Amino acid sequence: MARASSTSRKLTVTVFAWLVGLTLFFPVLWTVLTSFKTEAEAIADPPSLLFFNWTLENYVVVQERSNYFRYFWNSVLISVGSTVIGLIIAVPAAWAMAFVPSPRTRGILMWMLSTKMLPPVGVLIPIYLIFRDMNLLDTRTGLIIVMMLINLPIIVWMLYTYFKEIPGEILEAARMDGAQLRNEIIHVLTPMAIPGIASTMLLNVILAWNEAFWTLNLTAAKAAPLTAFIASYSSPEGLFYAKLSAASTMAIAPILILGWFSQKQLVRGLTFGAVK
Repeated sequence: MARASSTSRKLTVTVFAWLVGLTLFFPVLWTVLTSFKTEAEAIADPPSLLFFNWTLENYVVVQERSNYFRYFWNSVLISVGSTVIGLIIAVPAAWAMAFVPSPRTRGILMWMLSTKMLPPVGVLIPIYLIFRDMNLLDTRTGLIIVMMLINLPIIVWMLYTYFKEIPGEILEAARMDGAQLRNEIIHVLTPMAIPGIASTMLLNVILAWNEAFWTLNLTAAKAAPLTAFIASYSSPEGLFYAKLSAASTMAIAPILILGWFSQKQLVRGLTFGAVK
């Protein structure tokens, strides 16, 4: 009876998990399928899920109209660049909070996290004016800075959580052996926290890749990433659903592929320290 109950419970959980997964993935699937339809079929009522005239015309038109690879490389440089700079700043900060805490450490962490609760539009005007006066509008440098700043609290919080799981005695032993602070962080702490650092980096690359608010408001053409590439297929005259879906598919494909191949690393990092 116990074995049958356990099997039934596992089956129920599996079915429920698949239903949740399919529900979450359905908008992506619908976007991909719509990208292979004509504009007439994209707005047909009722819509067809699989039985329609498949075509690559939308992808051809999108590539002819826009230089996809320019937007793609902008996204790569902005997301990776902001994440790397954020890690360089966050690793020492998280080390200090995890291994040399003060009575204000918890308050500082909560204050950093509270900045994520502020609606971005609330600080759009001052940031826009600062970027205008510093000639950072429509530049990769400007977007790298703003992406790093908005994701820095998450990077610090995640690294702090991972570092807290590392025994402080190991770092004390390194100090007794004569390791300086720089060597302690680079050669002792960082290798032990590689799973956590890797998952933090992957998550923040995804967050920066998907950021649309700042990229649409701080760029025009030169530094525009793929989020602006998608928005360019929305016009006052109406939406071209098939072409918009093709542009969206081209924009999300690289990050979906990255997530698929790095899922083990993400899971390993996100569960780092959960089981002892």
